[in-house]
Amino acid sequence: MVLARTLEEKLAHLYRAGGRLVGGVYLGKGQEAYSAAMGVQLQKGKDAFGPFIRDQAARLLFGESILDVFRTYFGSVLGPMRARDGNVHRGRPKEGMPAMISHIGSMVGVITGMLFSRRLQGTLGDAVGAVTLGEGGTSTGAFHEGLNLAAVEKLPLIVAVTNNQYSYSTPNNRQFACKHLVDRAIGYGVDGYSVDGTDLAASLVVFRKAVQRAREGHGPQLIVGSLLRLTGHGEHDDSSYIPDALRQSAMGRDCMKVADAFVQEHGWASPAEVEGWRADYRLQIEAAVSQVMKEPGPDPFKESWRALSSATLTEGQWEA
Repeated sequence: MVLARTLEEKLAHLYRAGGRLVGGVYLGKGQEAYSAAMGVQLQKGKDAFGPFIRDQAARLLFGESILDVFRTYFGSVLGPMRARDGNVHRGRPKEGMPAMISHIGSMVGVITGMLFSRRLQGTLGDAVGAVTLGEGGTSTGAFHEGLNLAAVEKLPLIVAVTNNQYSYSTPNNRQFACKHLVDRAIGYGVDGYSVDGTDLAASLVVFRKAVQRAREGHGPQLIVGSLLRLTGHGEHDDSSYIPDALRQSAMGRDCMKVADAFVQEHGWASPAEVEGWRADYRLQIEAAVSQVMKEPGPDPFKESWRALSSATLTEGQWEA
């Protein structure tokens, strides 16, 4: 959580300063606890993970490097997307993390398809697939189709819905009519959980149980975490549409402060130790930025612009 927050603070600074960043900047401020609680349950090399725009904490836990982040934002040809895409649209499919699709809800079908493919090949084992999306994404046809197939086939799919109260600027009362999004689990015939997404300890308990049940063959698990993003939809958005009363409510509390208090209460880390982590991460981040800014972008006269899925550019072929 600390690394995710520190890294994204650097991205916000770079965006405001102008320069070489490719595309917009979308931060997970206020959602690190919920993201981390899911990510820590996943196993790289075994599970599949379809991240969302505010999933930096889970990305890091699943193995994404600081260099991968900045190489994508700066358009370095050495990055995982080889400068073909920017910002949040990055991943390493060969390692179980496909690049995020901006069409919200689509990642549910992608991860469902990956799990079903593994089952058909006999390689699924007790692996799970996790995907996150906002409450707005649950209104899409892609969400329905993906979750419906996963439910019918009893695939080990974890769907983490981050209900941050606004789909960009559209409030919940204009987004869905059901009393609570977790009620939709009943309609799909899957397990449903509701949790305070600002509470790391509570979120860990819920995700641990959900992932265990998925591994044991109980089918899809739908988790809805309630919280408030503590920033605009992106750094271009001032989020003035969010009422002050909601910002001052329990839902608007900073999950970092909640986690800090919990850790200190249990004597797991002192304030000085936590600040030491931040200082160390700042050094790592500055070193990564310095390195990436010296790396080349694609050469338009030498680069092959064929799709990365083509035979000579598919993952594993680049090095050869």
